[in-house]
Amino acid sequence: MMEGEAAYEPSTAAPTYSYDEVFPALPESAPGPQTTSSQMGQWSTTNNKMRVGSSVVTQVFRVPYEERKMDMSERFGEGDSKGICQDIMGETGAHIEISQSKDQSLTFLVTGKQTAVLDARRKILTHFQTQASTTISIPKEYHRFILGKGGNKLKELEKNTATKISIPPTADSSDKIVITGTKEGIEKAVHEIRVTSDEQSKQAYERLEVPKIYHPFIAGAHNEKVNALMSETGVRINIPPLSVQKDEITIAGEKEGVMLSKQRILSVFNEMAKKCATVSVEVIKSQHKYVIGPKGSSIAEILQETGVSVEMPPSDTPNDTITLRGPQDKLGQALSMVYLKANSVRTTTVSAPAWIHKYIIGRKGANIKQITQDLPKVHVEFTDITDKEGKIRIEGPPEEVETAQKSLEDLVRNLIGTLTFEEIVVDPKFYKHIIGKAGVNINRIKEETNVIINISDNDGKNIIRIEGNKEGVANAKRELEEMVHKLENEKERDIIIDRRFYKSLIGSKGERIREVREKFNQVQITIPGPGDKRDVVKIRGAKEDVDKCYRHMQKLVKELGESSHVLEVPIYKQFHKYIIGKGGANIRKIRDETQARIDLPGEGEKSDVITITGKKESVEEARDKIQKIQNDMANIVSEDITIPPKHYNSLIGAGGKLIHAIMDECGGVTIKFPPTDSNSDKVTIRGPKDDVEKAKQQLLELVTERQLSGFTAEVRAKAQHHKFLIGRNGVNIKKIRDSTGARIIFPTDKDEDKEVITIVGKKDSVEKAKAELEATIKEIDNIVESDMCVDPKHHRHFVARRGEVLHQIADQYGGVMISFPRAGITSDKVVLKGSKDCVEGAKQRIKEIVHDLESMIAIECIIPQKHHRTVMGAKGFKVQGITQEFDVQIKFPERENFNNGEQEEHVNGDGANRPCDTIRITGKQENCAKAKQALLDLVPVTIEVNVPYEYHRSIIGQKGRDVREMMEKYDVHIVLSPADQKLDVIKITGAPSAAASAKEAVEERCKQLEEDRADRQLRSFELKLEVDPDFHPKIIGKRGAVITKIRQDHDVQINFPKKGDPEEHIITITGYEKNTEAAKEDIMRIVNELNKMVKEQVSIDHRVHARLIGQRGRAIHKVMELYNVDIKFPRSTDPDPSLVSIIGAEENVAEAKESLLNQAEEYMQDVNEQLELEQYTRPSTRSDKEGGAGANPGETGFVVKGAPWEQSTPNTSSIEDFPSFGGDNSGTAAPAAPSTSGPWGPRR
Repeated sequence: MMEGEAAYEPSTAAPTYSYDEVFPALPESAPGPQTTSSQMGQWSTTNNKMRVGSSVVTQVFRVPYEERKMDMSERFGEGDSKGICQDIMGETGAHIEISQSKDQSLTFLVTGKQTAVLDARRKILTHFQTQASTTISIPKEYHRFILGKGGNKLKELEKNTATKISIPPTADSSDKIVITGTKEGIEKAVHEIRVTSDEQSKQAYERLEVPKIYHPFIAGAHNEKVNALMSETGVRINIPPLSVQKDEITIAGEKEGVMLSKQRILSVFNEMAKKCATVSVEVIKSQHKYVIGPKGSSIAEILQETGVSVEMPPSDTPNDTITLRGPQDKLGQALSMVYLKANSVRTTTVSAPAWIHKYIIGRKGANIKQITQDLPKVHVEFTDITDKEGKIRIEGPPEEVETAQKSLEDLVRNLIGTLTFEEIVVDPKFYKHIIGKAGVNINRIKEETNVIINISDNDGKNIIRIEGNKEGVANAKRELEEMVHKLENEKERDIIIDRRFYKSLIGSKGERIREVREKFNQVQITIPGPGDKRDVVKIRGAKEDVDKCYRHMQKLVKELGESSHVLEVPIYKQFHKYIIGKGGANIRKIRDETQARIDLPGEGEKSDVITITGKKESVEEARDKIQKIQNDMANIVSEDITIPPKHYNSLIGAGGKLIHAIMDECGGVTIKFPPTDSNSDKVTIRGPKDDVEKAKQQLLELVTERQLSGFTAEVRAKAQHHKFLIGRNGVNIKKIRDSTGARIIFPTDKDEDKEVITIVGKKDSVEKAKAELEATIKEIDNIVESDMCVDPKHHRHFVARRGEVLHQIADQYGGVMISFPRAGITSDKVVLKGSKDCVEGAKQRIKEIVHDLESMIAIECIIPQKHHRTVMGAKGFKVQGITQEFDVQIKFPERENFNNGEQEEHVNGDGANRPCDTIRITGKQENCAKAKQALLDLVPVTIEVNVPYEYHRSIIGQKGRDVREMMEKYDVHIVLSPADQKLDVIKITGAPSAAASAKEAVEERCKQLEEDRADRQLRSFELKLEVDPDFHPKIIGKRGAVITKIRQDHDVQINFPKKGDPEEHIITITGYEKNTEAAKEDIMRIVNELNKMVKEQVSIDHRVHARLIGQRGRAIHKVMELYNVDIKFPRSTDPDPSLVSIIGAEENVAEAKESLLNQAEEYMQDVNEQLELEQYTRPSTRSDKEGGAGANPGETGFVVKGAPWEQSTPNTSSIEDFPSFGGDNSGTAAPAAPSTSGPWGPRR
């Protein structure tokens, strides 16, 4: 259904039908043939009567390319188009189909109910068509007729015209109505609004029915005729725009003017109806826009010159026919002009693969601009990337189009010859690893190979596309494929780690996790971020490395778990400073000794609990050290007092208020009541002796009061007034307590009701205290408003930093409200509102601040701008310290920008100081001078320290750790010599005092290095010693025990040569000369003892060596220990495998030799017996069977019968093999089973 067509809507008052009428039988199912014309006519009549219009309508409309609102997507459907249509379908319930033509125009097909289709059409045009806006003036009294009842008429108009119409609200006196939408929709809306306004006008109103085809002659070219007529008659004439298919023309205004206008219009209509002729011409659709011209200028030009109207077919129809209507003699001229306009532009196409379009366009359109810069009338359009043919459309004057076509074809040929592309299919789960963190991997490949890489998973294709020069594409493809292959062979494991360990696992500035990553550099470790609530750490990489890293991480987590024991230790607040120590010395010492983390509460916190974290034994050790400090610094005592249990509740008070008040008042002592079921009357007080005594006295007084007459009362006061009731240092409340003898308890932060004040004591004391409190509260609640004058120049000081000064004054004086004039208002009046005393106190404080401000001066401190950042410190730390210490304000100038990025150096005497070097200091005169000096002291200086280049590496330390610690400690910057220059100078830059301290530290370090070098030279003394290699094992000792003792005793290094070395007999001793000599003496002492020993070799059959040695050498070790000798058996490679060496004292060697020979003789007897047995049991050889030497043909040899290896598998069914027990008297024997299977399985 076309846009202009309306769907049929059934009548609301439907007639009643019978079932047979509504559901008649089909002709095929009728009882008999009914062929009479009357019957067929009756069927036709019934059918016509029953026909019901469909409630579903369809509209098709088009958005031309030049009116499209582009979403900047590379491909149609890739941007927001698809999502927008889905949203509109969800909102309206209509079904939308969208397509794109070759001329880049969009066509929409919308199906659904009438209201849904209109609503969807309006939303579609809002999103996809460029929106214009126009404003018209309609008298205010007619707005309600445009709105309609409940705004329904306006909504209907917006739907029909697909526009947004904004009517000013009733309270607004404006008569302007704003219409926003497409050009066509705006024209329709303006027409309908004016018609409605004219209908409601009290002036004359005429509606003329003039066929649409004659409207152009009445309006004239560019509406010249109708505008002239309206100017002449003073009336308003509404002619429907071309997009509105209506014949009526409305005229509104004074009666005479309306009648005259009507006469003129009808005259033109009648004249043209008589002399108009028509001619139709076929012009291809794509040329129509050239006939129409920009905003219809070409049609208006033809009408103006020839008086002929050009009627164009609707843009959303395939009709190519253009109709010319006008005087017969002018039709020829008009026809010529139409053909001229239609053929004024030529269109051609150039074929180019779609993927090289972006290279043709170039970066920011550089290439295409170069082609078209001299051809201003040429328009180049690139087809959709989905178009496989890849056409480029060129449009413009024929000569320029031909030039552009040639240039484009040359460029396409060049690009096709040099560029190529490749596509790789990759699993999307590898994308993030291929891209890398912040795109580091993919960007590296792009830069190295100079290609374009597009990663896409659209339509489930999972393709990586590489475009560029052929060599670069090949290299990039190869590297990507290697990366994918590596990723496919990777493994990923999850390890569950409690989130509380993450901070410790990462370490300070990520050092700890960095060490793990460096150790396992082929593994990627992913720790959830702060916003991620998961406790799963992912490890990914090569399988073997992942497993090793997993085990290492588990070990780390186990260690962290063991070192996360938490213990809370209550320590009286007044002793925290002793635990910290001067400059944090005590707390640092405890932390270093116990390796435990110790956290103390902040100064503003009321808690006295110190938290200790670490390994259990370390935590307990730290707790003992902290408690020892407390016990040493204060006389901590614990005292029990007797109080009857019946008074416990009254002493504790509601919610523990009373007892907590006593504990806070008495220095934070601990008061512990016995459990309810203990029947004990002992109350324990623990704390410093004086505080315990004070708490004891108060408790006993309270008990006495309870015994006499316990009375409680409550008074309510606003929480912000409590501080005023208490007074500075509790002076006000103490005065009431002393005068009445009653105890007054204020609510704490833990109490839900912050306004209740509890009074405890004797009845008359409580009532008296209550009366005094109520009087004071009443006085505070007596809110007054007062004002004072403050010079506007001081206002900024009070309201700066979000009113920080005002908040401080309000907190100090019972929440008084202070209002300064707003910015832009010139006034010195300041309004204060609150209780009378609070207001007076606040006024006095403001006057004091103003006095201080007026006594302030501003001085200038000249420091070159290049030093400002150093003077400020990190995040302004240094300058903030100066402002707080001297109570001044310091303002640094704005930074100057230099053309070359470098600051010009100023020579002395070259002129006045630059504004960018001037720092302003505001405050009291003496404070400003001190602050200025403090700033000047922070100006960095550079000191050069002579340090030999060979010491630089030692000063830097491992990975720069030592020099970094020095820079942080002294707040300086240290520059060492570049490696290629090898200078003996180190430069230190920083504040003069800091630089001097750092210089001393560097010099001290150099001195230490020189001492170390001298010491190394002394320690490098070498002493060589000749010792028989046979003695080396004795000198080394069992498991190196002897040589290790010599090394440790004399602090030397002793090196033995390897076996087979040319200098195998040389032992080298390194260390201090004195120590090497002492070590030499020890070695020679061992050698001399070994020289006294004899060595004897004895031949023992090698077959008994193993028996002599014993299991793991136990037997031979016993012999060596018994005779104090060393016995060496030959190796398998020795010439004589039977030769055994015995080394030791002569007597011991003889005894050991005799013992070995005796054992060998015994073992040889066993060997001989075994040989004889093997001779008899050995199976006959081939030579025996053939009658060789020693063989007797008549003998059968030695035969053994019934041996275990000849026995068959036992038969479990046989009574002989497995007899029954005595209980079985059957006496029958089971037959032998033929099967050979049994409990040990079948025979093999």
